[in-house]
Amino acid sequence: MTDTALGLTESKRPAARVARTVIYTGLFVVFAGPLLALLVSSFNHVSDPTQLSVIPKSPTLENFKVAFDHGVLKYLLNSFFVVGFGLLLQVAVSVLAGYALARKIFPGMTLVMVAILATMMLPEEILALPLTLVLADVPLVHLNLMGTLAGMIVPLGAWAFSILVMTEFMKDVPRELEEAARIDGAGEFRIFGQIILPLCKPALGVIGVFGFTMIWDQYLLPLLVATNSDSYTLPLALRTLRIDPVVTPGVVMAASLLALLPSVTVFLFFQRSFARGLTAGALKG
Repeated sequence: MTDTALGLTESKRPAARVARTVIYTGLFVVFAGPLLALLVSSFNHVSDPTQLSVIPKSPTLENFKVAFDHGVLKYLLNSFFVVGFGLLLQVAVSVLAGYALARKIFPGMTLVMVAILATMMLPEEILALPLTLVLADVPLVHLNLMGTLAGMIVPLGAWAFSILVMTEFMKDVPRELEEAARIDGAGEFRIFGQIILPLCKPALGVIGVFGFTMIWDQYLLPLLVATNSDSYTLPLALRTLRIDPVVTPGVVMAASLLALLPSVTVFLFFQRSFARGLTAGALKG
C-alpha cells in the first residue's frame, strides 16, 4: 500500500493493477480516441464519415491540398489576424481594468463590477442584434465595421472573465510594495509597469490561454460580421466545407486538424504560467 498525491492508499495487488489498467485504458479511448481518429483520418482517403479509423491506411497529403485549394489557408490567416490583435487588445483592457478595480477606489465601482458580471450572464444570441447595429454604425466615429476583420476584433476587447481574473490576482499583491515605491518617488505608471504587472505573470498566462481559445473558437461573431468569404475565419470555413457536397470527410478532418493545432500549441507553450495562475492563492503562508 502506498500513498497517492491525494493522501489515498494505492494497492499493489495484481487485481488492483489490472483494474487500474482497464480504467486508464478506457479513459484513454474515451478522451484520446476521437483526437487520434481526427489525426489519422486527416491523412487517409475517407469517403464515409461513419468509417473513421485510428489505423493509418495509405497515408496521403491530398486532403490538405484540397483544403488549401478551397481557401483554408486564407481563412487560417484571417483567424490568426483576428486572434492576434483581439488577444492583444483583450489583455491590454483586462490589465488596465483589473488594476483600476483592484488598486483604486472610485464612485460607482460596485456598479461597474455588477455590469461586468452581467455580461457573463447574457447568452451571445441575445447580444447578436444590438452588436450588429453597433458595428454597422459605431457611435461617435460613425464607422461601418461590418464585413471587416476589425469588426471581429473590437467586440473582443473587453471580456469579463479576463477582467475578473486580473482584478482578483492584483488584489493579492501586497500594498506595502506599492507604498514603498511611492516613498521612493515612483509614479503611477512606473508602479503599474514595474511592480504590479511583473507579479501578475501567472494570471497573464491564464487569460492568455483562455482568451486565445475563446477568440479562436468564435463562430457567432464572425458569422454576424462577415459579409463575404474574404473575411471568413476558420470556424466558418469548416462549416462551408462540411456542407459542400464535393468535399470528402477527409478534407474536413484535415481542416479541423489545422484548427486544433494552434490551441494545443498555445496551451503547451503557456502551460507553466497557466498552472501557476490556476493554483495561485491556494497556498498562503
